[in-house]
Amino acid sequence: MARTPDSPVAPRVSEPDLPPHLEPVEPSRGADLLQASLDLAGAISLAHSSLEQCRLTADADSIDLTGATLLDVDATDLRVASMTLRNAGIRRLRITGGRIGTLDLSGTRIDELGIRDVRIDYLTFGGAKGSDILIADSTIGTLDLPQAELTRVRFDNCRSGEVDPRGLRAKDVDLRGLDADAFIDANSLRGTTLTTFQVQQLAPVIAAGLGIQIRE
Repeated sequence: MARTPDSPVAPRVSEPDLPPHLEPVEPSRGADLLQASLDLAGAISLAHSSLEQCRLTADADSIDLTGATLLDVDATDLRVASMTLRNAGIRRLRITGGRIGTLDLSGTRIDELGIRDVRIDYLTFGGAKGSDILIADSTIGTLDLPQAELTRVRFDNCRSGEVDPRGLRAKDVDLRGLDADAFIDANSLRGTTLTTFQVQQLAPVIAAGLGIQIRE
């Protein structure tokens, strides 16, 4: 994709718009929740639900938000083995603090997502279409981006083990704040921004992709 002099453009991520008072409610599949507070535990299904101006806390085995719609949602101190948002629609979701085993954003449509100070073992954006995403002060074991279409994404002070960008379509994706042990496919990093040091680390992967043999 074409670069501009201002590239990479920073993500535009704002805080969720929440009212001063939220009503505690019990979760249920297909729920229509407005201005609600949810404290989740156990195995929770909110699949195909609508959450607008809601706050989430959790110490749970699993949270299923498959096909859900999230608008102005603030999730804090989540401790969850598995959180699934497959094929969900997100507009202004903020996740702050805690630990998540698997965070599945496969096929999700994202417009403003902030993740800060979270430890995530496995994070996947597989096939997602997202814009305005900021991930900061977080540790990610494995980061999967296969076939994702991402615009205006930035990592700040983040650490990752393995990054799989195969099939990634990126525009203004800033990876300079992501300290990764390995990128699976350097050829799929078109449209991203890296530091000189990161490019030096990627040199063997880039050479292999070009069919270049490196010997001393």
